[in-house]
Amino acid sequence: MAERERKMTRPFGGVFVARTSVMSADDIDRAIWRMAHEVIEHNHGVANVVVIGLQTGGVPLAERIADALSEITNDDVAFGTIDVALHRDDIGIRPIMPEEVTSIPGDLHNKVVVLVDDVLFTGRTIRAALDALTSFGRPRSVQLAVMIDRGHRELPIRPDYVGKNLPTRRDEVVDVTLDGVQLGEMHK
Repeated sequence: MAERERKMTRPFGGVFVARTSVMSADDIDRAIWRMAHEVIEHNHGVANVVVIGLQTGGVPLAERIADALSEITNDDVAFGTIDVALHRDDIGIRPIMPEEVTSIPGDLHNKVVVLVDDVLFTGRTIRAALDALTSFGRPRSVQLAVMIDRGHRELPIRPDYVGKNLPTRRDEVVDVTLDGVQLGEMHK
């Protein structure tokens, strides 16, 4: 889980306590390589593909996917980051999180954007990312890659590339890092 999300999760400043390990670092690497191959297959290469990681949890995963795409195809793949804090629909319900760096590699017009996030839950963060992307051009298509799809969708959003489907309870917390994925709870 992204550090800023951890700080803001009830009981605001709670501590994540892992209950079980779901994926190891090797599992993460295999999932990244598999998703990279799926991106190449789906798009018939990487021409005009831009990989954009959602701050903060999606950024390291996006960077690794972009590197894998480049290594597999021997082509440079553009990589960027986007912060969606000011595009969220829960401003006023949750504390506004500090802005992180948004770095989009040029105009997105007619590009295939692969948005990358660590965990897909309700879909609201992805909706905010779609809103934020419109400031940078009109992509030909937007595809979604997530390491963990935990269900509980509140919006009609579905990932194109998934590292692992992990059904959870609503009160559980999923922590994704490049070292692995853990499932647990927040405690005071």
